[in-house]
Amino acid sequence: MKYEMLETSFIIAVALVVVAIMFAIIKDKFRRVFLVPEGYVGLLYHRGKFVETLGAGRHVRWGRDYTIDAQDLRKTSLAVTGQEVLTADNVGLKLNVLVTYQVTDPVKTAHETQNWRSDIYNFAQLALRAVVGGVAVEALLAQRLDIGVQLLARVQPEAAKIGINVLAVEVKDVMFPADLKRAFADVLKAKQEGQAALERARGESASLRNLANAARVLEGNPALMNLRLMQSLTAAQKTGNTLVLGMPGGFVPLKAGASARKAEEDEAG
Repeated sequence: MKYEMLETSFIIAVALVVVAIMFAIIKDKFRRVFLVPEGYVGLLYHRGKFVETLGAGRHVRWGRDYTIDAQDLRKTSLAVTGQEVLTADNVGLKLNVLVTYQVTDPVKTAHETQNWRSDIYNFAQLALRAVVGGVAVEALLAQRLDIGVQLLARVQPEAAKIGINVLAVEVKDVMFPADLKRAFADVLKAKQEGQAALERARGESASLRNLANAARVLEGNPALMNLRLMQSLTAAQKTGNTLVLGMPGGFVPLKAGASARKAEEDEAG
């Protein structure tokens, strides 16, 4: 009896081991664990057919032939560089544009276009040629922010069709040919010199107006003229300078300080 119980226990133990091994084999072959990082979304496929989207975290699926494609949902930028464009006045420029975007519909992005990054690049390139081609070169420099708004208005609807939200399109750099750079430098220098001359002329005009106003005031107030004369004499005494006044009998030098007193004694002697 005891022998039969041991035999039964052994059979049960072997059966449990076999079951555990079979479960491990089944688990290894039919259990799939997927980890989706934060900021991403997982597109789950079964035998090449789209099943569902998986958010960030750990996901378990039972069965075979499951695959996952992770799509980045974070904001990012795409540089559209070295674009040669003709302006409305037929000036050839090179422009660098920065497109900031975010994937908002990963299913559409993955299934409705072969290379959505290339599509975004092409959208920005075509929009740049259309917008800059209708603007003169001087207006382009003065309205860079407005140019960015116009580019965004053209790129955004096209990108939305493939599940991309374009947040901003900015003109980073505008590169001119060497001869055009020199021409702009000469124009800027001429404008600065003209502005400086204008400011000098304004200053001289203001000074002349002040002198004319002072002359009219003194002409109508002889006492004020004498007071102004006394102020000039006092200032001359303090500085030791000689003040020469025009008198009917000729020019009489008025000397300040000790020199003035010596001149008076000589005249008295």
